[in-house]
Amino acid sequence: AGWFRRLLHKPKPSSVESLKSSHSASSLPSSSSSAKSSSSSGTSSATSSISLSPVSAVDISASDSPRWDKSYDVCICHSEEDVELVEELVSYLEGQPESFRCFLQLRDAVAGSAVVTELCDAVQNSHCWVMLITPGFLRDPWCRYQMHQALAEAPMANGRTIPVLKDVDRKDYPRELWNIYYIYMALKEKSFRQIRDTVMRYLQELCRSSTKGME
Repeated sequence: AGWFRRLLHKPKPSSVESLKSSHSASSLPSSSSSAKSSSSSGTSSATSSISLSPVSAVDISASDSPRWDKSYDVCICHSEEDVELVEELVSYLEGQPESFRCFLQLRDAVAGSAVVTELCDAVQNSHCWVMLITPGFLRDPWCRYQMHQALAEAPMANGRTIPVLKDVDRKDYPRELWNIYYIYMALKEKSFRQIRDTVMRYLQELCRSSTKGME
């Protein structure tokens, strides 16, 4: 009877083997998972070693560039109080290697034409519009009018409207432009470069989109 009871309580060899195999399986990675891990680490290292080629520069001055579809690259919207600063900005932009074409109202408006006509034509015939927002700009109804014309021409913030704040608190920033980032003019030279880079970026994107459309 005693040996019979011991026989009944003795674990079966198959159960012991199955316990060993399950313990072994849970503590050691399978060969397939090791292979996958090795494969993915190889892929990862291969991916990290790939260097992306830089985007090729776009020639905005090419003869077939859509830049020439409009008369001006930049229209400067400003008050008469800020003429000297605007003349400096225009001189800077026109003196760049790209020779940006700027519309300056006192210089380029046709004598004898209606102010409304000249302002609307300047907006429609320019790729970008720099809004020099100063206390004088906020007081000038013609500046407001030209700003609204620009927003009607391109209501989405696509880089064409470039607000530049000078001597104006953020709380006085025109509500119509709240969805557009602005440049704050603290250092004149730095702000001029920012304006130049923004215009350049838009013209390059314009040329790049035109090229894609032709493919």
